[in-house]
Formats: sequence, structure tokens, C-alpha cells
Amino acid sequence: MTERVVATLNVGSSSIKMAAYAAAHSGGLGPRLLRAEIAGLPEAARLSAVAGNSNLASAFLSGADVSDLRLSALAPRLIIAIEEALGQPLTALGHRVVQGGRHNHSSRAATPELLAELDSLCALAPDHQPYNLAAIRAVSAARPELPQTLSFDTAFHRTQPRIAQIYALPRALTDSGILRYGYHGLSYAHIARHLPELLPAHRHKRTLALHLGSGSSLCAILDGRSIATSMGFSALSGIPMATRCGDIDPGLLLYLMDDRHMSAAQVSHMLRKQSGLLGVSGISGDLRALEASGAPEAEEAIALFVYRIVRECGSLIAALGGLDALIFTGGVGENSRRVRSGISAGLAWAGIRIDPDANANGSRLLSPAGSPVSVFVLPADEESEIARDCLALV
Repeated sequence: MTERVVATLNVGSSSIKMAAYAAAHSGGLGPRLLRAEIAGLPEAARLSAVAGNSNLASAFLSGADVSDLRLSALAPRLIIAIEEALGQPLTALGHRVVQGGRHNHSSRAATPELLAELDSLCALAPDHQPYNLAAIRAVSAARPELPQTLSFDTAFHRTQPRIAQIYALPRALTDSGILRYGYHGLSYAHIARHLPELLPAHRHKRTLALHLGSGSSLCAILDGRSIATSMGFSALSGIPMATRCGDIDPGLLLYLMDDRHMSAAQVSHMLRKQSGLLGVSGISGDLRALEASGAPEAEEAIALFVYRIVRECGSLIAALGGLDALIFTGGVGENSRRVRSGISAGLAWAGIRIDPDANANGSRLLSPAGSPVSVFVLPADEESEIARDCLALV
């Protein structure tokens, strides 16, 4: 293998996702060569890999040293394992960074100055940003000659009008950077890239994208650009998630601290780790476990999840001025027939119809012929967006 190859590294608190891509002769993104993941961090790490060439996946799995899960050791070793499996050095490495701030509207090359700037944004995404940056620094220390690029989850939403980004707070706070940033932008960029393929007769449509997984959000896409999204200043906001609360009355937070005497750290932990589907059900934050449970508390958690999504969809359809396409993505969006069916039923007023057999079979197109709104399932692929950005920069 002699063509240029770039890899991607998407590091979070509970998982690490990796991929490697060949560069096309045109200079753009070529085929994906390898995809791998470490799930269940930190207690029960599970390494898996898939590739078109099974020998490549096996070579990576046998060469990856995951005996030390500290990112300072693990991140460089994963890069070595990818290179050894491929039989050549990487041209560059691209990373997902959740929070890019106000001024990073596109991907950028990693520099010490930029990383220092991004450090100040860790409080907005404490379950992601510190891990993103730690991995970048670990690879830089071990492989200073390897170019690294950063792709920001917030960048896709910087096209939103100012009125969609600001809160009704004192202007000085808004000017200091307290804004609705939005997240999951790489997933939405992937959807926007595929809209001409999904809707060839109408390239620019009013599209509502639902990224539903352990973290979940919705995005209104007009002419391929984000104009509104459910998440705001932090990745806690919007609809309920696996363990995150979603939107909540700020007066409730004041009450918990003033009257229930909870510290800021206790409130933060509760909102991020003990709420959402887990909090409502008391059973699990994993929708698969709730769907299999049948317990009344599990049923209530699922019902609340669907109800809040339908309500938020109404808000974003209003922002779009109507609806032409609805797209499900993310682990839940791609795999839960029940959630797709419940959301579609709740949006029947907006022209949403899905074919029960297509939904049961997990078809790409769910809406029957002649439906006023096209409904699709599109697998999430943040890695290809990161790799594209990486190649464009190097």
C-alpha cells in the first residue's frame, strides 16, 4: 500500500472510535480501510474492528496494545497499531473536538495555541472535550512529526442566524461567548452532504435531522445549512438523553442548590450522569434495555423521550417554515423501530407517514410513495467527515 492514508480518532469518556481512509487519486476522500472502537471505558474495555480486508482487521486487533488505558499511553499505541496493520505510516491524523467556540467555523490544524484556547471550553462539554484534547496532546508528544487536524462539532451550526444563537441574557454575557452553540455538527454535516443523493430532484430541501443516541439532538437544515438546533450552550440541553437531562427550568437548579443544599458539583453529576432515560426509568440509560424491560418505569421513560422529541420537532419545523424531509440517524435513530414509529405518529400533522414494513425492516426509505414528506434512515458517519477535513487541510 503506497497511497496516502489518513486516520481519525474520536475520543470520549466511555469510548474511542478510530478509522483509516485512503486518499483518492483526485486528492479527495477514498475508501475506508479500517474502522475500530474501544467501548465500555474505563471499567470494561472492549476492542473491536471491521475492514473490507479481514486480514487488516485481524492485524490491527492483534497489534493494538490496550493494557494501559491512560490516554497518554493508549492514543499513541493505537496509531502505531493502525500503521503496522496498514504497513505504512499515516499522512495525517484527524480528531473530533466537541466544542470549538465562537471563532472556529471550520476544521483547523492542531497547534499548541489552539489547544490552549480549547482548554477554556472544557466546562461546556466535560464528558468529551478534556478527552479529545488529551488524546491530541498524547499523539503530539509521541509523534511530533505527524500532522494533526481538528474537526469541531459546533462548526456546522455557526451558519445559524444570530437570533437563533443568542439567549435573552444581558448583552455583555452574550458578547463574552454565552451562546447557543449546538453539537453533533459532524453528523449533521454528513447528512447535508448526502441530501443531493437522497433527494436528487430537490437538492435544497427543508430537512429535519434527528441524531438519536446516548447523546441526542435535532437540527433544522435549510439549503444544506443549519438554521436551528435543539442543543444550546452545553451538550446537556435539548431533548432527554441516555443519562443527560435535556432542557430544564433554570429555577429548578436554583432551588436544588438553595433549598436542597446540593453543591454545583452534585447538581452537575446528577444532570449529566443520573438523569435522562436512566433517571426516569431507574433501570438503564440504554434504550435497548428499556424496550426489553416492559416495566412501567421503562415505558414512561420511552414515552417521555418520544414526547419531548415530537415537541422539539414542532419548534424546528416552525423555524424551517415547513418540512420536506425527515432523517433519522445515530444508534437509536438507526435501530429503534419503536422510537421511529412513535415520533412519526406524533408528527402525522406535519405530513409524516412511514410504511410499517419498511420501518420493521430498517429500510433506508421509510415513507411510502407519494408522501408529502420523505422519511429516511441514514447511518451516522462522523469519521468520514473528519477524514475529509483532514485531507483538505494537509
